[in-house]
Amino acid sequence: MKKKSPEATVVIATHKKTILPSDSLYLPLFVGAELKPEEELPKNYKKDNTGKNISKKNPEFCELTALYWAWKNLDANFIGLCHYRRFFSLKPSSSKKLETRLDSVLKKSELESLLKRNNLILPKKRNYFIENLYDHYIHTMFKEPLEITEKIIEEKFPNYSKEFKRLKTRKSAHMFNMFISSREFLNDYCEWLFEILFELEKRIKKENLKYDVFHSRFYGRVSELLLDVYINTNNLSYEEIPLLSAKPTNWLKKGTSFLVAKFFGKKYTESF
Repeated sequence: MKKKSPEATVVIATHKKTILPSDSLYLPLFVGAELKPEEELPKNYKKDNTGKNISKKNPEFCELTALYWAWKNLDANFIGLCHYRRFFSLKPSSSKKLETRLDSVLKKSELESLLKRNNLILPKKRNYFIENLYDHYIHTMFKEPLEITEKIIEEKFPNYSKEFKRLKTRKSAHMFNMFISSREFLNDYCEWLFEILFELEKRIKKENLKYDVFHSRFYGRVSELLLDVYINTNNLSYEEIPLLSAKPTNWLKKGTSFLVAKFFGKKYTESF
């Protein structure tokens, strides 16, 4: 007899073996597994190249191979996605010790209480005070993928076009492709999202656009901006909770890189 699925499962997308939360809510998922030799894959992690998957796209799609895997292979009533270095937390720890910081990640019991109020949980919005989301993207990344995405939405999903254009005025967004949601939201959102991204992939290849390893990961970055486009167009309610980084963010380095990108045209060369 098939075991009853858990009420909620939050997938942790990771490309390496590392210290992770031990709470039963979490499921470590090794991403890009299809591109790794079997002997390099952690034995106690699930792999994103099992079941229905797009594991081989991981170098470009980033954590979205984990989202796709969860969508196609998990049968929990509530499903979420976080990263090995970014988690949900009601009271984020300020400790510099990784183990102590991870003690404060969202627990299964805490999530159950949250889901009684809302079936969509998001990290608190990130604010970009100096410029809008669209300008921030094209200053720090190459603009073509975002421009092509806008055309795809205009053609395939015109009712989302108005909200997409608001990226040119909005200065805050729910980032990192992180959320915990009902199965219904996951199904509807992923159907919409991956249709756009797979079409974007076709058009990028057709136009023969090529970027270096860092900038070829634009599928994951474009999708970060699409989450709120979907939520706002459908007028969905949600609850925000704080984001916990496994390691403190170097805001001086990040801020300096942003100013150099904005005023001197130098694109980002790494994530922060």
